[in-house]
Amino acid sequence: MADHLAMRRNVASLLKGIDRYNPENLGTLERYVELQAKENTYDLEANLAVLKLYQFNPMYFQLNVTAQILLKALTNLPHTDFVLCKCLIGEAHQQEDQIVKILHLHDLLETCQFKTFWSEITGNPEMIMGIQGFPDSVRKYICHVVGITYQMIDKDVLAELLGDLSHEDLKQWMTKYGWSEAGDNKVFIANQEGNVKSKNITEKIDFDSVAGIMAAAAAH
Repeated sequence: MADHLAMRRNVASLLKGIDRYNPENLGTLERYVELQAKENTYDLEANLAVLKLYQFNPMYFQLNVTAQILLKALTNLPHTDFVLCKCLIGEAHQQEDQIVKILHLHDLLETCQFKTFWSEITGNPEMIMGIQGFPDSVRKYICHVVGITYQMIDKDVLAELLGDLSHEDLKQWMTKYGWSEAGDNKVFIANQEGNVKSKNITEKIDFDSVAGIMAAAAAH
């Protein structure tokens, strides 16, 4: 972690001013991306700078680094980091097999096809190799979706959505989010009705506006 903090300070200084787009800094920035993957940290600004430098200097494009950046962006859903990163990747590079697979993972998560997502990961474990903490980061996103969607959910379904978790692991996630067992193999998530808040809308119309409308109506 000390290495990461030192590197983060160094990168922060590199990203100031016009030096941000100096291709000579790419080596440092790329090592920083690898450090993020290794130590389960995240720096969107630095990663966007890498992709921007690839845009300006296509001869320096690194497929593996780009894949790492996209995978790290996936770990920060539901924020829009992934879309921001994707927009900086040229159409030709988006057709690379490695990138196509990651784009597909994003589509699965965005459309809440969580079972299919885990099947893809199980079938292609090399896709997330080296990205420390990736499965749990995705589980946090899935828990976010579950939390705003369900009042009650079948325990087995919940375990499946989170990647076929064991009973003990599922219990830890339930505790983390304050979910409780409700009998009949159900898990109580939240009272969604309590999350619906009414809002009073007040429209203010000044006298001059009303007078103008009445005058126009009287003229017809």
